[in-house]
Amino acid sequence: MEIERKWMVSGWPEAAGLDLPLLKVYRMDQGYISVRPTVRIRREALQGGPTALVLCFKGAGTLAREEIETEISAELFAKLEHLIGKPLIYKERRTYALPGGLALEVNTVDPGTPTAFRYAEIEYPTEAAALAWAPADPALAAYLADECTGRPGASMGEYWLQTRGAI
Repeated sequence: MEIERKWMVSGWPEAAGLDLPLLKVYRMDQGYISVRPTVRIRREALQGGPTALVLCFKGAGTLAREEIETEISAELFAKLEHLIGKPLIYKERRTYALPGGLALEVNTVDPGTPTAFRYAEIEYPTEAAALAWAPADPALAAYLADECTGRPGASMGEYWLQTRGAI
């Protein structure tokens, strides 16, 4: 089960004056086989670490939804990428430590293009924890002022449809 909230942000946390410990940096490419239901592939290259090729299925929902991820071979990834037949979405993800043990994942999507944007996500252990969480730091609260959890058109699948067209 994936339980997460999402915010539109205008830059990396450092640019907003936040001093959060940087935990990981990923370079990712992802494409959609289907948006409803969500079936996607993603290449996740950890800076200084391994690269994972992942096939993901997501159920319905916004705050909480079923998510099944499984690693796949390079051969299968290449076949699915060819089947998609469109340029994959490029993302850079930086993961930061938050007080209390949560992690803030900030993504820049398709940098250098007219449709580029950034968003942040936090995953939670329970729906109650997600609903109860609020940033104690006023600078973090200002950075996360534009929550888009459940907002129509704010999913990566919708972005795929807007920028790559129907599947």
